Amino acid sequence: MNSKILILATAAFTLLASQSALAKHDDHDKKGKALPPGLQKKLARGEPLPPGWQKKYHRGDTLEQDLYDRGQVRVPVGQDGSITLDIEGTWFRLHADTREILEILGHH
Repeated sequence: MNSKILILATAAFTLLASQSALAKHDDHDKKGKALPPGLQKKLARGEPLPPGWQKKYHRGDTLEQDLYDRGQVRVPVGQDGSITLDIEGTWFRLHADTREILEILGHH
């Protein structure tokens, strides 16, 4: 009887520990890499984003496809493979293939 309780307790502990580790890992992966869910919904509906949304992005981040699709190319692909994209007045210089942000040029 005691061995069954010990096995069940060990299994429950292992399950809870693995779920906790996965939750922490998911939060870490999302940190600084995506817009919050509410802004993602606005983006999907084509609504304007609130002021300051671009502060979420930094050099080296990857721009989401929906946000990339919303932008207008201002400078075509250069020799280094970069483009300049205007998204609601904020210009981003990105690598054309990966959408990696090379530079945030500011609000125009």
